[in-house]
Amino acid sequence: MASSKGYLEFILEQLSDLGDIAYRAMMGEYIIYYRGKVIGGIYDNRFLVKPTKSAINLMSNAVMELPYEGAKEMLLVENIEDKVFLKDLFEQMYKELPMPKKRAKDGY
Repeated sequence: MASSKGYLEFILEQLSDLGDIAYRAMMGEYIIYYRGKVIGGIYDNRFLVKPTKSAINLMSNAVMELPYEGAKEMLLVENIEDKVFLKDLFEQMYKELPMPKKRAKDGY
């Protein structure tokens, strides 16, 4: 089941205090970026984030779920209505996540 554009728009609104939030549509789902780093995504209308140490500490009772078959488990964000919490979560996670690897433009 693909995620709805409405759910994406709701999550983006909840993250609007952060600035520099981007997303990319991928096979009916959405990858969420913060300042160029992949933080998580929207899968089947669920907001999932990477299980960094800070995310696990901030969401100690969070459920781990598969975004899709064959993927690594991610943390389900249930507190999506708390903008202050989401801002703190993303800022803490950002410090731990690596920058994305550069891709060769020509494939070489």
